[in-house]
Amino acid sequence: MKTAQNIFKILLPLLLGGAILYWMYRGFDFESIRHVVLHEMDWTWMLLSFPFGILAQSFRGWRWRQTLEPLGERPRSSVAVNAIFLSYASSLVIPRSGEFARCGVLKRWEGISFPKALGTVVTERAVDTLVMLLFTGTTLLLQMSIFGTFFEKTGTSLDTILQRFSPMGYLVTGICGLAALLLIHLLLRRLSIYNKVKATFSSIWEGVRSLKDVRNLPLFLFFTIGIWVCYFLHYYLTFFCFESTRELGIDCAMVSFVVGSIAVIVPTPNGAGPWHFAVKTMLILYGVADEQALYFVLIVHTVQTMLVILLGVWAWARLGFLSRCEVQKER
Repeated sequence: MKTAQNIFKILLPLLLGGAILYWMYRGFDFESIRHVVLHEMDWTWMLLSFPFGILAQSFRGWRWRQTLEPLGERPRSSVAVNAIFLSYASSLVIPRSGEFARCGVLKRWEGISFPKALGTVVTERAVDTLVMLLFTGTTLLLQMSIFGTFFEKTGTSLDTILQRFSPMGYLVTGICGLAALLLIHLLLRRLSIYNKVKATFSSIWEGVRSLKDVRNLPLFLFFTIGIWVCYFLHYYLTFFCFESTRELGIDCAMVSFVVGSIAVIVPTPNGAGPWHFAVKTMLILYGVADEQALYFVLIVHTVQTMLVILLGVWAWARLGFLSRCEVQKER
């Protein structure tokens, strides 16, 4: 029974991602992709984006070392970074397995307790969640004008809607809103998901509190900001590879990056399927033709996934060399 459940957990993300991709690309002329890749793309910008993808993962490895130091563990930088490379690659096979894979690497190559290493992941996830929320909020504020344009073009004015409310109307609406929130709260308390959500936020808070033990907090914050800046540049520079996206600007890149980052929460290999759909939808809203948007998401996601695979292969080879030579010599 347990084996069947494990198989189901592996197959479901693959089937889900495959189903979304099939739905998006049904009837699509894949032969045209070859012409776009060979004759229409500017590969210079794609190649320029690669260092930022590598640097983002490297920053994550160096930051991970900092969260382990308060626990008395000091893994080598090369091992920590290669563990991150390998974790991203392993998540392509089994979604969300990367966190366990990188902790396993530290246990095998550095002798660090698996539970201890896994505990530091809570801190990382907490910080990344806060950074992503901040980035999302900033993006929404910067793009408020787009919503205003939408209301203007559709003949709907938010001011007009609000003017229809009397003071009593505001009061009644507020009371109803509070009552609805209270009802949702009471309902969630009776559901198991409530405890799970509560535990998640508790873990995030504990992770944030543990930052006080990090020795070099400015460096930790530098790595954290660097991770997300590099992730964004790794994505944004690909806009200049295609004629249909190179003029869209950084605003579109920020919005589609945020939406794509939220979409990858769905457990599919490297976000395949949900990421394609989310980013494609945003590009179309910014005026990109449907076919051109499909070209963009398919090519960019495929190339960046190949980079993750290559880094995983490099890490596997490098760690294999360490296990045969350097570990024996150093220990």
